[in-house]
Amino acid sequence: MYYRNNKQRNKSSRKKVSSRIDPKNLVKKAIRTEEEKFVSSITFEEFSLHALLNKNIKSKGYKSPTEIQERSIPVLINGSDLIGIAATGTGKTGAFLIPIIQQMLENEHTRALVVVPTRELAEQVQEEFRSLTKGSGIHSSCFIGGTSVGRDLSEARRKNRFIVATPGRLNDLINRGSIKLSNSNILVLDEFDRMLDMGFIGDVRNIASEMSDRSQTILFSATVDKSQEALIREFVSNPIKINVNTGTNSSDNVHQDIIKVKSSENKFDVLIELLKGDSFEKVILFAETKRSADKIGLQLKRSGMRSDVIHGDKSQNYRSNAIKHFKSGKTKILVATDVASRGIDVDNVTHVVNYELPRTMDSYIHRIGRTGRAGKVGMAYTFVN
Repeated sequence: MYYRNNKQRNKSSRKKVSSRIDPKNLVKKAIRTEEEKFVSSITFEEFSLHALLNKNIKSKGYKSPTEIQERSIPVLINGSDLIGIAATGTGKTGAFLIPIIQQMLENEHTRALVVVPTRELAEQVQEEFRSLTKGSGIHSSCFIGGTSVGRDLSEARRKNRFIVATPGRLNDLINRGSIKLSNSNILVLDEFDRMLDMGFIGDVRNIASEMSDRSQTILFSATVDKSQEALIREFVSNPIKINVNTGTNSSDNVHQDIIKVKSSENKFDVLIELLKGDSFEKVILFAETKRSADKIGLQLKRSGMRSDVIHGDKSQNYRSNAIKHFKSGKTKILVATDVASRGIDVDNVTHVVNYELPRTMDSYIHRIGRTGRAGKVGMAYTFVN
């Protein structure tokens, strides 16, 4: 377990090396049927939640919990550490927000921090939290890169009981002395497999060390890497483990296939012919690099396709507007790097297309999880040269 009083620093982990994906593993028929869909035998009201929280849950149209919610909420309300594995689109955000809010409504001293890998996921968590706490007077703030530091410094002065943030911006505010986490007692690492890799682990360790009053740690993701077991033990103490899926397999709700491009074919021409299909109504097209994403986006626009591009070099305002237009249907195709594989919650994405073979299976699983959500069947294609 990671020492909460910051008296110990653990050795840094070795960088994970992922083996090359075998394209044969990217061909799979959707097998989930309506009869196999999980149906909870209880309602949210049977969790004995605070009246205000129940009211807000009801106003959002939620009646019964998903499987990950049914199994996690009672455990988390009791204050246990938890590791939860469930596919994208199964209600993981609600699974940790509902018990956190319940604790906040029962105890005015409860404060929580949620750390996520992407700006889009942070904004999504903030939006969900505010809708579930409407009328409670509980202050919350979202701190992410690409936004005004001055605004964040002002927000940090508020008496926030709930903070959601990306690691870089949060550590910047900590280093400036603008945020004190010593009185935050609940830590959530959402998409923890990404949070515990070499790109973020240093920042996450620093954040956790600032939480001297931490009494509960919650880890959620759609995928899990066995090589991270030692890292996980740094942060949790006797955790309850809830696996709704294995964390190593792709969604059963998604038809998956590969498209082999012959040496004599123009890859972009093959893509255009694919996208002209009548069923391609809302498509996320993944590229491996920012440069590639920009090039594809430009080619799509020249071909008359309603499309937009998001990646790490785009401003947060641009990214937010691009997602807004994609959600509304103003654009049909969203070209993205892996910045969109986690946290973009868009209804009715019909297709995910990988223009190149993803670098890791984890990346592939998160990408195709953008479709086939809420019991619907999606389609994923991966181009293979």
